[in-house]
Amino acid sequence: MYLVKSSYFIKKYYSNFIWKIPTTKKIIYLTFDDGPTPEITEWTLATLKAFNAKATFFCVGSNVAKHPEIFQQIISEGHAVGNHTYHHLSGWNANNEDYLRNIKKCEEIVTSNLFRPPYGRIKKSQYELIKNDYKVIMWDVLSGDFDPKTSPEKCLSNVVNNTTEGAIIVFHDSLKAADNIKHTLPKVLEYFTEKGYRFDKLELN
Repeated sequence: MYLVKSSYFIKKYYSNFIWKIPTTKKIIYLTFDDGPTPEITEWTLATLKAFNAKATFFCVGSNVAKHPEIFQQIISEGHAVGNHTYHHLSGWNANNEDYLRNIKKCEEIVTSNLFRPPYGRIKKSQYELIKNDYKVIMWDVLSGDFDPKTSPEKCLSNVVNNTTEGAIIVFHDSLKAADNIKHTLPKVLEYFTEKGYRFDKLELN
């Protein structure tokens, strides 16, 4: 069970995390988790390029180590990258020492001050350990592309019906999300481009 749209109360309770970028401009922030993944990430990059869109990729360190050339392509094409731990570790299931070690190991190959906890799960004590080094990026809209029970049409409506100015949207450049993202991403880019929106990467100091 997951919320497609992050609620006001969740955002208020976890106000130290970044859920959305405050703006009145027509800007949307696409994010992609769990890559780089051969074919899927490359397809994603080509699709973004076709719409002159920029995005932020929260990369798993072990995948970067396996596919450094795709990781470099993300950077060379002008996108931002973020830390998603080395082994896609859930903070709820890890002790603080192991969790921090996993983040630091990813940091060795993914240089960024942006961090997204896998599954959105991080303990308060873990946040306290990293808050001076990272901006913790959550999301405003969860596409649901990772969920096998979510049809491509439902994935598309999740995004189109819940996105407003400054929204941070989660997609996954992973194999399990392939069918949904291939259907949804081009249509999202086309729909919002026609409405005068632009797609930008996250840059936070």
